[in-house]
Amino acid sequence: MGAELSQTPTMDDSCEDPPTSAVLLDSCHFSHVLFNDVEKFYVPGGDVTCHYTLTQHISARGKDWVGIFRVGWKTTREYYTFMWAPLPAAGHGDTAVQQKIQFKAYYLPKDDEYYQFCYVDQDGMVRGASVPFQFRAEAEDDILVVTTQGEVEEIELQNKNLCQENEELKASCANLQQQNLELQEELKKTQELQKSLESFRSSTEKLELELNSLKMENKQLKEQGDCTGAELQQLKEQLQNVTSEKERLENRLRTALDHMDQLQSQVLNYEKEVENLSHLDQDKTEQLETLKEENQQLRLSTAQQQHDLIKELEEQKHLFQVLKAEKDEADEESQKLRAENSALLRHLSQELSPLSALPRAPAATPAPGAGDLLFGNPYSAAGGNLGAGVEASLRVCPMCGELFPGDVESSQFEAHVRSHLLDCPMCTESFENQQVFEDHLLCHRLE
Repeated sequence: MGAELSQTPTMDDSCEDPPTSAVLLDSCHFSHVLFNDVEKFYVPGGDVTCHYTLTQHISARGKDWVGIFRVGWKTTREYYTFMWAPLPAAGHGDTAVQQKIQFKAYYLPKDDEYYQFCYVDQDGMVRGASVPFQFRAEAEDDILVVTTQGEVEEIELQNKNLCQENEELKASCANLQQQNLELQEELKKTQELQKSLESFRSSTEKLELELNSLKMENKQLKEQGDCTGAELQQLKEQLQNVTSEKERLENRLRTALDHMDQLQSQVLNYEKEVENLSHLDQDKTEQLETLKEENQQLRLSTAQQQHDLIKELEEQKHLFQVLKAEKDEADEESQKLRAENSALLRHLSQELSPLSALPRAPAATPAPGAGDLLFGNPYSAAGGNLGAGVEASLRVCPMCGELFPGDVESSQFEAHVRSHLLDCPMCTESFENQQVFEDHLLCHRLE
């Protein structure tokens, strides 16, 4: 429906569309603009003048507009036609201002549906709505004839009572509206409760529309004096319904006030918690600053330690190079000693060669294997069977020259020879010189 209605041209000279909103009725403020002297029927083909009052609760702006809406609309996008609202004269502040707009007949609806005026601000929010009306001519046969004077007097008495009840109800609704506005100001602190209060305000506005409609109907009854008892009974029932609705709204208002007190208490508790959290956050900030200072000192200390370690590493590298050079020299010396040892062994073999004439032991010479001497047969360097015959009768330590009988156990002889050697625990290399052995172990530690 909204898409079809919004295609109707406006009465404004420009083609600019008015600002609208998809906000539903429950979020609108119907009491900020009041429409006056709204007729029940408007004759088709004639211009319509709309009278309204800007209350102190609204400040008119340049993009505010007044539209005609078909009853049952949901959002401000469903207007039938509209006119830009004129700005009030300077000086409008806390006082109400009377305004009017004239709608040309060409732009008005041609059907007999119910319509109403709505004041919409430049944010697309409804700030006021009129009672429903129609565009049709009143039928001549709508007037009924009162048959007796007694009935007329009874109707007038009922009208008088009805007017008095309407005035009391209007005063009560005015007080209720004032309380609603005061409640609206107080409930701005709590956004959660505002939705329910907006619904309550919308219900109050609807009630005001119904009261205005009843007042207009009562005015017509007083002017015409042709209402029947059935219509008066219906009005009484409507008034009873309005009274019941007023009591129900008052109960909701009391409930809302109680809820508001609870929310205010919760807000105080939340403020205390926020204050405590603020103090805790301040303490945490101070701790963080302290940790930052300690971290900075630690970084400086770590950088110094890294510098010292790098320096020490350079020194260790230099020491390693020196020790490596010394190791190379020791290796060369070891090679020389090995060569001298071999020469001594050969010389010893030559000196012991006369012993080859000694009688040979009855035991057979074992074959070379894993159980042989660590440095081999010292007599094999002399060559031939001479060494074999000497080894069968005597064994000579190649390190100290000590002689062992030929029948000594091989393990005992090898243990004696090994006592002169130094074995590396990290590799299989053996050394005869203590200093060379210690230098070799230091090289393993530096690696």
